[in-house]
Amino acid sequence: MKLSDLNNPRRKFLRQSGTLLGAAMLTQSCAGKLLAANGKGKTIKVNGHLWVYASKFPPNWDCTPNLETVFADFSYAGIDGVELMESTLRYDDSVSRINGYINKHKVPVSGSSYGVGFNMWDASQHTKIMDDIKIVVPRLGQVKGKIFGISVGEAKRLKTPAELDAQARILKQIIAVCDDNGIEANLHNHTYEVENGMHDLKGTMERIPGIKLGPDLNWLIRGGVNPVDFIKTYGKQIVYLHIRDQYADGNWTEYVGQGVTNFSDIAKALKAQLFNGNAAIELAFPNGFTPANPLKEDWKMSRQYVKRTFGW
Repeated sequence: MKLSDLNNPRRKFLRQSGTLLGAAMLTQSCAGKLLAANGKGKTIKVNGHLWVYASKFPPNWDCTPNLETVFADFSYAGIDGVELMESTLRYDDSVSRINGYINKHKVPVSGSSYGVGFNMWDASQHTKIMDDIKIVVPRLGQVKGKIFGISVGEAKRLKTPAELDAQARILKQIIAVCDDNGIEANLHNHTYEVENGMHDLKGTMERIPGIKLGPDLNWLIRGGVNPVDFIKTYGKQIVYLHIRDQYADGNWTEYVGQGVTNFSDIAKALKAQLFNGNAAIELAFPNGFTPANPLKEDWKMSRQYVKRTFGW
């Protein structure tokens, strides 16, 4: 203590108070970092993938004509963000139009899936793919999307080591472009990546150790993989996931929560792995199916179920 403090009690009080406040702020900062490290300091966003709208527009699955409806429905249902498909980003006016929808409906773009019509295992397609990536990814960044779920393309047979090498090469290039644009890339699976003992997915992971994963839980089930086992094995690499439900006969449900998928155990497995990524509900209807509800109500009920079951 300084002599001046003895002569000025107010100064002494202020010095001590400042020390205590600084200590408190440091403690709060450390606690915040600890919570973040344990996956507890982040709000997990529950987005929606627009496939159920895009499925009406074969063969390119481009739902641009209905894209504003997607934003309006998600706003009504309390969905946190729109996961686009790359087809919606290929128009010259994509950025201005999508930003207009974001501002009007107050729903952000979470990111985009990618890979329809491309085979990344085919080296002859790499130039065409990268030319497209250099258009799509920067535009996704301009609408503030942060997630990029990549599908690698099906060969309808086991891919050869050389094809898996080619697949890994272009994935590394795509990931680099995403990194340059502030976007987190992940591997998004369908059934073909996880069938046959996960030959395809494991082949990629062997060539790109630590690659981030964005599994579709329903495609895992349809590919013969238990989602709980997958989460326990690869949980530390999972940054994103898709949620869809099905009945016992394998048909997709109208909304999440109608079917037999054991989401309760899936939620427990994610919690045990301290999952702190984000998720997307993805509705899909069987061919010829007519929904009983307006689509926005199916989204709302799905969102409410995810909140009850996962706590997000």
